[in-house]
Amino acid sequence: MMRFFAYILVNPQGRYYIGHSSDPQSRLGRHNEGKVFWTRSHRPWDVAYVEEFATRSLAMAREKQLKRLKSKEALAKICLSGRVPTSRD
Repeated sequence: MMRFFAYILVNPQGRYYIGHSSDPQSRLGRHNEGKVFWTRSHRPWDVAYVEEFATRSLAMAREKQLKRLKSKEALAKICLSGRVPTSRD
């Protein structure tokens, strides 16, 4: 059974990137090699948070939820606490 992940990357300047993948470590390599347009000019990246899901659609839904936060403070809190807010928050 294939697993999917929503993830948050952070760079030394404090920028965040949110995405999803079936292999977050491989995807991190692509980000740091400059193969991803949106992250190419802000390297290097580190994984700050990863959450696992049973389906791609669930991982994509979480990615969308995280992107809606649009606050560095909220993303930093998630990365530090390891907890992603739910729709009840």
